[in-house]
Amino acid sequence: MRKYTLLYMLCCTLVLQAQMVWHNPLSGDTARVQGRGWNMEAGGNYHRFPDRLKTLLRTEVWQLSNNSAGLHVDFYSNAPEIIVRYTVSGNKTLPNLTTIAVSGLDLYATDSNGKTDWCACPGNYSFGQATADTITFHYKGLTYHNQHRLGSEYRLFLPLYNTVTWLEIGTPEGSTFKWSPLSTEKPIVIYGTSIAQGASASRPAMAWTNILQRRLDAPIYNLGFSGNAWMDEAVFDALSETDARMYILDCMPNMYRWKEDIYTRTLAGVKKLRQKSEAPILLVENDGYMYGTTNPSIAEETKVTNEELHRVYEALLQQGVKNLYYLTMEEIGLTPDSQVDGWHASDVGMEQYAAAYMTKIMDILDLHPLTDYVAVRQRREPATYEWNERHESVLQRHRTIQPDVLMIGNSIMHYWAGEPSHRIHRNVEAWNRLFEGMQVTNMGFGWDRIENVLWRIQHGELDGISPKHICLMIGTNNISIREKPEKIARGITELADAIRRKQPQAHLHVLTVFPRKDMNADVKAVNQLLKQMLHTDALTDLIDMTSALTLPNGQIDPSLYGTDGLHPAAKGYEKVAETLKKVIFQPN
Repeated sequence: MRKYTLLYMLCCTLVLQAQMVWHNPLSGDTARVQGRGWNMEAGGNYHRFPDRLKTLLRTEVWQLSNNSAGLHVDFYSNAPEIIVRYTVSGNKTLPNLTTIAVSGLDLYATDSNGKTDWCACPGNYSFGQATADTITFHYKGLTYHNQHRLGSEYRLFLPLYNTVTWLEIGTPEGSTFKWSPLSTEKPIVIYGTSIAQGASASRPAMAWTNILQRRLDAPIYNLGFSGNAWMDEAVFDALSETDARMYILDCMPNMYRWKEDIYTRTLAGVKKLRQKSEAPILLVENDGYMYGTTNPSIAEETKVTNEELHRVYEALLQQGVKNLYYLTMEEIGLTPDSQVDGWHASDVGMEQYAAAYMTKIMDILDLHPLTDYVAVRQRREPATYEWNERHESVLQRHRTIQPDVLMIGNSIMHYWAGEPSHRIHRNVEAWNRLFEGMQVTNMGFGWDRIENVLWRIQHGELDGISPKHICLMIGTNNISIREKPEKIARGITELADAIRRKQPQAHLHVLTVFPRKDMNADVKAVNQLLKQMLHTDALTDLIDMTSALTLPNGQIDPSLYGTDGLHPAAKGYEKVAETLKKVIFQPN
């Protein structure tokens, strides 16, 4: 009977897999692997360093760099089930980590409003018996609560302590599947120890580096090397090749054996980074081995390494090194219950690590939420455009041109005209007349709300440019979901402040929420509060668009609007352009 049962299960598996369409992240011209630098060079594998560095790095560092810690694969799908099958080259388990952490996967789904949830597959995974056996994770019963039928964006975190040699993602025939665009945002680059690599998280996404990645929703490069974070010159050479948003140096738990060299190695490493980059550098103390109270020699290791690190920190400040920061053992705040063996963090410790880093990073990079809004992406209209792809288009545009004007907003701005272009252009002529002779970036994103614009400005869309004028028009989609006028007006005001901090030289023109059919009372309430709350000065003003778009009775002028009573028609954009030209682009 057992033989027939196994045969039946095998047949079912073969039938199931015959109905699946398989997707390989390494097929095609570009590897669809996120969370690492040198992606074009390392395109044929799941390593963290390119092959050319093999002869420059210590053997131990090179071998550990082949582990896929911090790497992830992102895709869109509406599949009711997803199968991931893959192989690894190393032992599938280690004494102080779970098999899932060493060799397993973690899958997360993000819905149309940017809400992210973990996808579990209890009992539906298999590691096989031999090292070379195919590992399978089968995610079943996936459901979607979006306003569209195109599913969610998925993020698949790869193993922390093994080397992936082959991987495919299977979705049923007839379901949608496509790769997410590769992020080109500047990454946070972390050079650290086994704790940074992921020991001893229970599963891949619970490594503090991956917790940080999920909460910041930003590119993180995990260059943690178990037992081998020795402040090597060759590793700093590699770090200096990355165009980082921030560098984190968390090597002290491995540095006691090199205690006499902490000063010189850190000094040399920081100066090497500063030759290439002005990005913030965060020096991190030894977290403190939690059995130091019962073992004085261990407490001494922590004390010595941290004193040496602080000594070099003070020296670097005295030498005039800018944008240098420091994270203490006390700020990390581990407790005895936060480690599994006195060295490596449990999930509790990983959460504490991530929380300490979040506090520091948000201060350094100005990533704080607004009073009522947390920065979040969205994907509410994928049949019309892909939000992430448009974000990447804005980043790419700002690498190639210096805009004179930024037009930030929602679909009202998005579908007017301009670059990055969209298939809907509601009045190109009015746009071109208004901005004749200027470089303009249309940063309107259909269906955007206040929180989505906040995400975009925190993720690079205002970086590396110096526009003369910025127009902000947002809020109508927050009105659509019946948020309170006070909340919306306060959100717009705080968003304007965030833009001011990013672009202090620009003239910021905040546009009132445009009148709209059947919601004029809500719009009026928001705009009245906005006039009270927004701080205006020589570089900040509020432009009231109401009179240009309404009849004497206060209702929208139907000749200026499309059938939805929300988006202006061509004549409406003429009125918008006329108003903007009068108040913004007057000759000096």
